[in-house]
Amino acid sequence: MADFVLRWLHYLGGITWIGLLYYFNFVQGPFMAEADPATKSAVTQKLLPRALRWFRGGALVTFITGLSIVGKRLGESPLGGAAWTSPWATTILTGGLFGTLMFLNVVLVIWPKQQIVILSAKTVASGGMANAAAPAAARRAFLVSRTNVVFSIPMLFFMGAASHFTLPGAGNHAAYWAGVFLVAALLQVNALTATAGATTKPIEKIPGVIVTGFIVWAVVYGIARAFLSP
Repeated sequence: MADFVLRWLHYLGGITWIGLLYYFNFVQGPFMAEADPATKSAVTQKLLPRALRWFRGGALVTFITGLSIVGKRLGESPLGGAAWTSPWATTILTGGLFGTLMFLNVVLVIWPKQQIVILSAKTVASGGMANAAAPAAARRAFLVSRTNVVFSIPMLFFMGAASHFTLPGAGNHAAYWAGVFLVAALLQVNALTATAGATTKPIEKIPGVIVTGFIVWAVVYGIARAFLSP
């Protein structure tokens, strides 16, 4: 019963979180690029805070329940320490790596940066001066959010594959994880350090961010085929 409840809450949280992630990137973002200043201000002040609360809440529920599911299953496994290199664990932890980075991006970058943007918009609307840090904060939140879209594609694949299409459990796990961590780290560093004019153009366009996500999935799956025995 506990396993089912955790999975149910995990699915509900994940649908809320990823649904809003795609809404921000594929719907609201393009709309804001075309909207007039008054509409942008209204959306930033009134719609964005509400959506972000559900966004952060969904991320929190998804992360906590996901951690509980993995911890419970590995802790109860009769394989003991070997459970960590089982096909299920290798597959679910690959998805979990991307999911964890996405969660940290939400609570440590996207949420606080967007609070700067929202507060600045409210200050301007009340007759005050815009926060000079708001444009840079919006840019960072944008790049990190786009990176989360990229991460979401391999994350969702490997989460689903854990029950239906597991990776091999044998092979060179050290080399596999080194490769996966390197791919994730390069993308994460780009999101946290890139500025205007940097090589971030592919993920700034909707087709580019989708294609990049599938490329990252293919690279990680290729690393698995190279280092884990079939």
